[in-house]
Amino acid sequence: MLKRYKNRLYINDGFNPEFVKYAHFKGIFEIPALNEPKEIIIPKGFTPFTLRKHLESGNEVVHFFENDDKFSIFIRNPDLFYKDLKPFAAVISPDCSLYRDAPFYAQLLNVVRSRILAHKMDMMGLNVYPLVRWGGSDTYTTALFPEAVAFTGIPKNSLIVVSTYGCIKTKEDKFHFQEGFYRCMQTLTPKIVLVHGCGGRKIFDEYSKYAEFHFYPDWIGRKRRNIYGQW
Repeated sequence: MLKRYKNRLYINDGFNPEFVKYAHFKGIFEIPALNEPKEIIIPKGFTPFTLRKHLESGNEVVHFFENDDKFSIFIRNPDLFYKDLKPFAAVISPDCSLYRDAPFYAQLLNVVRSRILAHKMDMMGLNVYPLVRWGGSDTYTTALFPEAVAFTGIPKNSLIVVSTYGCIKTKEDKFHFQEGFYRCMQTLTPKIVLVHGCGGRKIFDEYSKYAEFHFYPDWIGRKRRNIYGQW
């Protein structure tokens, strides 16, 4: 974003050091570490960030499984949305897009951005559920670096959120999702997994003896279920 100051243009690099105040950092990339959720509540549904004012907050969690431009203003200034988000049971870490064909540094940047914002939300007093998102194999294996950055900074033995939405469209997509989730379970050993997305439920069957799973449709699937009484 460009800012004009005394007739000169400056580039706002988006780095807000106040967002990581009091943060602890993990790994060789010093990724902000997240705390466990303040309270674990199994929600009745997932509400998109852009529709947060259209539903009663109740036992719902807010998610960011939308195009990044839909919540770009939140990325720049999350404090503006405290009053909107506080009534919800929890808010999920922002889903900053990870594309397997993007350079590793771009994928790392969005992992870090998601952690920074999640830490900021926690410091604001919101109940934050950590999203675990991975891109190419370099993000979820130790082939390139001694740590899998997709899992760095996520609390172990607690609750995590994953999403199949847009992640299992092709055979290759499904392969990377399954491989990433296998390593996720090995690394984080979560007790509760909230799964967002209508597809791929069979992927999780073999892990049901290790964790408690809860499944939530994407917004279109949820509306369809409400209309037709099925998912």
